Amino acid sequence: MNFEKGYIYHIFNQGNNRQKIFFNRENYVFFLKKLQTYIIPYADILAWCLMPNHFHLMIYIKTLELPVDKGNDSSKSDTMTSSHRITERRSLNNSIAIMLRSYTRAVNIQENFSGSLFKAHSKSECVNCPTDITPSFITESGYTKIKNHNPENQYPEICFNYIHQNPVKAGLVNKDTDWEFSSAQDYAGIRKGKMVNKALAKKFFSNY
Repeated sequence: MNFEKGYIYHIFNQGNNRQKIFFNRENYVFFLKKLQTYIIPYADILAWCLMPNHFHLMIYIKTLELPVDKGNDSSKSDTMTSSHRITERRSLNNSIAIMLRSYTRAVNIQENFSGSLFKAHSKSECVNCPTDITPSFITESGYTKIKNHNPENQYPEICFNYIHQNPVKAGLVNKDTDWEFSSAQDYAGIRKGKMVNKALAKKFFSNY
C-alpha cells in the first residue's frame, strides 16, 4: 500500500476465502486494541467498522514511519534486555502487517486453525488525493468489494458514510447505530469511544 502524509485513506481487508475473522465479541474487542497499538501512532482514525468477515478503516495519515525500540517491541517473542536494545524504524505498512499477523496467531490458537486468516494484501484507497477518485463499493454475500470508479463521487464523506452503512447493507442491523462494532455509535453520541478523532472528522465531513 502506498501512503502519503496528510491524506485520508480507506483501508480494508477480508477473511481468506471470505471466511470469518471475528468469532465472538472478545475477538472484536481484541482487534480494536490492536488498532490502538499499531495504527493510532501513525494516523488518526476517522471511521471504522468491523464486520464478521472483513473490516474497514478510514484514517488520516500523520506520519509514515516511526522509531521502534526492539527491546519493547510487543511483536517480538524474544525481547532483549534494556542494555541491548536496538532502535529501528517501522513503516505504517509494516505495522499493519504485524497487527494482522498478531491477530491471526491469536485466532488460530482459539479456533484451532492454521495458515492465513486474512487475504494476502490489505487494500487502500486515497479518498482525498488530488489525482485519485473515490471508489464505489457494493456488498455481496456479506463481504465488500470495489465495483468501479465513479468520477462523480470524489468526496471523502461518501466513503465515511459507506463504512458506517456496511452492516445495514449486509442485513445485519436495521440502523447503522445498531451495530456495536463501528464508529457510528460514537458519532451518534451513544457511546463515548476514544478510537476516532471526531474533532478532525468535523473538518472533513459536513454531516457526520
